[in-house]
Amino acid sequence: MREITGGVTAAKGFEAAGTEAAIKYHNRKDMAMIYSKRPCVLAGTFTSNVVKAAPVLWDKKVVEESPYGQAIIINAGIANAGTGKEGYEYCLRTAIKTSECLNIPKEAVLVASTGVIGMQLPIDRIEAGVLKLSEEKSDALEAGTEAAAAIMTTDTRLKQAAAEITVGGVTVTLGGMSKGSGMIHPNMCTMLAFVTTDAVISKELLTKAVKEDVTDTYNMISVDGDTSTNDTLLVMANGMAQNPEIKEGTPEYEAFKEALHYVNETLAKMMAGDGEGATALYEAKVIGAATKEDAQKLSKSMVGSSLCKAAIYGHDANWGRFLCALGYAGVDFDPEKTELFFESRAGKIQVYKAGMTAPYSEEEAGRILSEPEVTVLADMHMGNETATAWGCDLTYDYVKINADYRS
Repeated sequence: MREITGGVTAAKGFEAAGTEAAIKYHNRKDMAMIYSKRPCVLAGTFTSNVVKAAPVLWDKKVVEESPYGQAIIINAGIANAGTGKEGYEYCLRTAIKTSECLNIPKEAVLVASTGVIGMQLPIDRIEAGVLKLSEEKSDALEAGTEAAAAIMTTDTRLKQAAAEITVGGVTVTLGGMSKGSGMIHPNMCTMLAFVTTDAVISKELLTKAVKEDVTDTYNMISVDGDTSTNDTLLVMANGMAQNPEIKEGTPEYEAFKEALHYVNETLAKMMAGDGEGATALYEAKVIGAATKEDAQKLSKSMVGSSLCKAAIYGHDANWGRFLCALGYAGVDFDPEKTELFFESRAGKIQVYKAGMTAPYSEEEAGRILSEPEVTVLADMHMGNETATAWGCDLTYDYVKINADYRS
């Protein structure tokens, strides 16, 4: 696998655009399009929240029932959640307009929204935006970057990643973009992510790869403990690389999964590190767990704790908070065997072992915790399984941003 520059237009046959539609924001782009020159097999995963936004309901139907997909329309500023039948009708109208502009079936159009819950979309602006996007789309890498910027809400930086593999002597490319900064918690997190690939792969195998990889990437991030109504991951494969079809159980499939994991993990970590008001990416890593499920529960518990997140913000080596979060994760372990470490580019230090504090320098621990990327490592000494979760520190600005979110 090779990391490359780019996003959703890195793979062959994909075009994108971002435009200003004045949906909620002004003087900035707030609508994006991803378009494939050829029909794509689709895979997707969606929020586990019982309250699902209209675009989630629309996209689930397209992914499950349509023979293929070819375009995605995304808007920022209004979530189209809690909008009833009218909100779902606006998904249909968006698809119809896209169908007219691109000459594709409306059943091949997916839609995604992010922003404030409860507001109706200004459908006239959405339809006008679709027309502009269809006229402005391009396969240039810059077009993918513009699309990534257009879907941001409280994000402070755009998020995209791409990778290449070789299948049967043919280069296959995967690229993606995402947005997410708040209302993010494991079990599909408000996150939106879109991955494109020119690979020849069946819908069934693509779906299998996507659903398996989500458990170790997007489902392992948490900013604030809130699982959104709009979480969506869509993956499109158009086959334009013309590689020999990727089959399960082959080295080529393993390479494809590695590249997919790289793109997904990179986008997931970008979202975790760009949490609202965040100053640091907070990684919680568990090793030596009895089972994979135990390792995931333990790492998620640490990364989701408000007190742990506050300690990261304060560069405070208060290891008791992390031990406590392990203790209520719902996993049986022996605290006397557990060890805790803090780690960053500034070094690594052990702070807890044998059931009590380890001798360490508070000053050194503070330096380690002052880096922009910090890891808390828990060695459970209960087995051989590992898991890693990602989040961010909890700052004053998180409260300010969310107290003023609608204004």
